[in-house]
Amino acid sequence: MDRNPSPPPDREGDQGGEEVDAIGETVYSKHWLFSTFTRLIQIVSEQNMGDSDAQMQLPEEDEDELCKIWDMAMDKDVAGFLQEFKAADILLGVITKSRCPRLTEICVGILGNIACFPDTCLTLIPWLSGNHAQVFLCVFVDISLVIGVNVFLSRLLLTCVSQSDVSSLWLERVRQQTSVCSSLCFIMCSSTNMDLLVKVGELVDKLFDLDEELMKSWVTAGSQPSDEDEEEEEEGERRLDVASSLLEAAKQLRSESPEGLEVYLHALQLLTTIHHGIQTLAVAGGTGQALWTFLCEVVCEDLCQPDDPPFVLQEQKGLLVHALAVLSVLYACQDQEAEHSEADTLLPLVGSMLRVLQYHREVSSGHGQKEKKDGQEEEEKVDEQLQALIQTTVEFLSDVITDLTKVTQPLELSIKKKQSPFPTMLLHL
Repeated sequence: MDRNPSPPPDREGDQGGEEVDAIGETVYSKHWLFSTFTRLIQIVSEQNMGDSDAQMQLPEEDEDELCKIWDMAMDKDVAGFLQEFKAADILLGVITKSRCPRLTEICVGILGNIACFPDTCLTLIPWLSGNHAQVFLCVFVDISLVIGVNVFLSRLLLTCVSQSDVSSLWLERVRQQTSVCSSLCFIMCSSTNMDLLVKVGELVDKLFDLDEELMKSWVTAGSQPSDEDEEEEEEGERRLDVASSLLEAAKQLRSESPEGLEVYLHALQLLTTIHHGIQTLAVAGGTGQALWTFLCEVVCEDLCQPDDPPFVLQEQKGLLVHALAVLSVLYACQDQEAEHSEADTLLPLVGSMLRVLQYHREVSSGHGQKEKKDGQEEEEKVDEQLQALIQTTVEFLSDVITDLTKVTQPLELSIKKKQSPFPTMLLHL
């Protein structure tokens, strides 16, 4: 629901009283905020007096009032006042006791908005990193929560692990809460909500980037099924692992969110930087084969097409560098009998990589000169991601060309038909 709320109803009184009651430079009322939080506590108390297993509904009037706080929390003055008011204590208490998914979603959303501002985030993170962190993670792994709750939980947890002062403590908590992995895998495999998939992908990518040991443990956990996993397989339920879950989410995002797809491809690339990850992908008939097929389709059908202008390379470099890096690793550990060792499968990929180099040469020739300012030459800023793409492309293409020329003569004819400037391009790189 899109909301841009009007200020809460003003109390009658003189102008001086209204100024004292206002929060910071806003027109929002402190008294109204206090009364709404009092009502929030009352709602939870009333819920806990009923059937302990029954899921509760939030009255529409209460929902509207709480949603106003949710939106108000996007204001810096309001977020700061909520922290001074110790609103985080109240909100986490509600989250842990609530049996109403909508109420939980709103409270997590308010916390997430508070954490969006650097000043208030710094005061919130240590609080969340204390004894409450384990309780918070227990709420996070409840996969029965509605989509909205998980979106804001993912954003809030991402904010927490991104803060350098407390990230190590949060990473330790995540390692201890082993069900976080299975919950994230469940979301990546089953959700069709783009916002949720993107937020979960950003969270997984950040966790892997910060903590290699955590990444190893999650990969290992997926390759070594527990007794519960074996029981699920006997009942016909597929066991979830990190690599296949990342791939499934990437498929969902392929046509909907290039930015989200790039996040997942980066997470998959991180898996290829550790031995356990490569082993998982190299298993015959496993995720590696499906990942190869998917990435080849993305590179050959979606990116850097023949009718695209050369500057499209700048827009797509993030997707290309991650996709080709993963493909390069998969190719290096290939089974000679595998599909991706066959010439017919490789030739379209060769064509795409040649086009990447060609477009790079064309773009570089037009912008390669140094700019002059005040009579002195000004060095162009190095595009490290583009450099990484070109290096990865050249190395991968060299390996593929070398192997193909050993087993097939048609490759030379195929390259001539394409009128490829491959040798010339390599000389200019």
